[in-house]
Amino acid sequence: MPERVQVFKGQRYHQLKRRCLHRGVLFQDPLFPPCAESLFYRRAPPTGITWKRPRELCKDPRLFVDGISSRDLHQGSLGNCWMVAATSCLATEPSLWKKVIPGHCEQEWNPKRPDLYAGIFHFRFWRLGVWTDVVIDDRLPVGPDGQLLFCRSTNPREFWSALLEKAYAKLNGCYEALEGGNTAEALVDFTGGVSEPLCLDRVGLAQHPDQRRALYQTLSRVHSRGGALITCSIRPGEGEGVESVLDCGLVKGHAYGVTAVRKVRVGSGLLALFKKSSLHMIRMRNPWGTADWTGAWSHGSPQWQQVSRSEREKMGVTVRDDGEFWMEFDDFCRFFTDVVVCRRMERALLCPRPRWREARRYGEWSEGRCGGCVNHRDSFLHNPQFMLELQRERDEVLICLQQEDKRARRREGAGENLPIGFEVLRVEANRRSRVQRVGEQAASSVYMDSRSVFLRTELSQGRYVIVPTTFNPGGAGRFLLRVFTETHVGLRELKEDLPNPSTWSCCVPASCRVTAVTLRQASKLGLPHCRAPDVYAVMRCEGSAVRSRVFRATSNPQFNLRAIFYRRNPERHVKIEIWARGLLMDTLLGRVRLPAWENEKEKSWVIDLQDGQSRPGVRSCIHVDTASSDCLTDL
Repeated sequence: MPERVQVFKGQRYHQLKRRCLHRGVLFQDPLFPPCAESLFYRRAPPTGITWKRPRELCKDPRLFVDGISSRDLHQGSLGNCWMVAATSCLATEPSLWKKVIPGHCEQEWNPKRPDLYAGIFHFRFWRLGVWTDVVIDDRLPVGPDGQLLFCRSTNPREFWSALLEKAYAKLNGCYEALEGGNTAEALVDFTGGVSEPLCLDRVGLAQHPDQRRALYQTLSRVHSRGGALITCSIRPGEGEGVESVLDCGLVKGHAYGVTAVRKVRVGSGLLALFKKSSLHMIRMRNPWGTADWTGAWSHGSPQWQQVSRSEREKMGVTVRDDGEFWMEFDDFCRFFTDVVVCRRMERALLCPRPRWREARRYGEWSEGRCGGCVNHRDSFLHNPQFMLELQRERDEVLICLQQEDKRARRREGAGENLPIGFEVLRVEANRRSRVQRVGEQAASSVYMDSRSVFLRTELSQGRYVIVPTTFNPGGAGRFLLRVFTETHVGLRELKEDLPNPSTWSCCVPASCRVTAVTLRQASKLGLPHCRAPDVYAVMRCEGSAVRSRVFRATSNPQFNLRAIFYRRNPERHVKIEIWARGLLMDTLLGRVRLPAWENEKEKSWVIDLQDGQSRPGVRSCIHVDTASSDCLTDL
């Protein structure tokens, strides 16, 4: 199914273009006019700036010249290397940039039909779960030297990068709003994917070749599969300025785009045939359009004499001074500290059954629903809560929390991101209402004042509650929660403090006590002279039943099965049964009846199994934790 697209500020591209063509005029965007406010919001623009259309800058303008390439871009005088580096990566993947530049053939200049040109373009960016179509005119800011002031292509006739940057600036309020940002943000805006930041342990990578090999394989696999974009940077140390230059020419705090990860065969002629030697190499691009790297395998370095011309052509290895450069992967690990991998998670035409299945929910931190992080125990559980249920024994889970973008509000002084994160709590297998107390924390994200926070974790079968939070209580804003697993996953918001009453609630007594039971494990199960059974557990209370998964061939299963019961008659027992699965019929290994507790905090029990089959002289037992309260919202 095609994804939903919303128009930015009500401007519809095709409608506006038809109107301009009918009137015989070029489009002039009233929402992003050629004025100082479209350029800057804090400082006055330099003198001598004019706004010109491409036809005023060259005789034969084009959207693309000889296709689109990562080598097309030069950053210009705006401090938005994060966005330009992401754009450079975007240019390497046709299925991605064609979505950002929709109908690129229709938008191209047609020299044979100048009457079809209306000076209007549109681009699409992914914002909080929806592709947003942004319309612009083609008037671009030009400096006193006659050059484009900001992002431009290597070829002066090519304008796709400058126009895309203008649309992104319009979406974010003005050009200055693009200064200082996170490459991961732009990657998500260009793909609708999920950005995973990787913090490199340079000491560990230097000392352990297996770690370097694993990182290389990860980046090589991600890049070779397509649909994913990679950027990298060197984090400035304490007291170091952003964009300080190292002796090797690399720039700290500067975003580089990764354009290739490959093995390069070393040697030429007969040496290449008899001495099979190869190097792990990585190719990067500097948005400034200059190749900073001066170490081994830099532009003009003698190492390139070890690689034959045919090998360079075969591998696509080129040596140009256009901002793109190669380096050995060991050197990459020695200098770079941060990598961002942005994976596109949508279904591809050639992959009808994708690895990752997505569930998403929108939410909001508002009055009464913004309790801060788990450090604020009194208010933490006031935050929105989302139920996640996993069916497999173990499942890799990707969780991404994205807050509403505020960059466009910088002009108003309200453009700062909230520090956000989330907790993942393991809860009872039959829970249907909001969590009332903090139990087992299965996973936690970091807290960052970033637009999105990402966590990759592995969780066992069961139910979990994800609690998205701001770091401190009281911050308000909208957010999008995305969860990816390899199997179908349900994700829903918990809004009620208690389970909804049944249809027959008017005919039965109301619940008066809540009891939580955790079956930790069972010990010494099975019959003599038999192999260990395949076992499972069932908890029963007042017509409700909760069943565990089957544990194969074990006499001492670790169930860790949790259940919560809202009880109408506290005098009735909670029963726990342990069963052995059979080919034709299951066998009861034993059961216990738990006493009817009064109010009590969590208590641990070891109880012998009864009424079942057991080994002579061996006492089978279960380990149970219990808690009970007459206040139904205590557990």
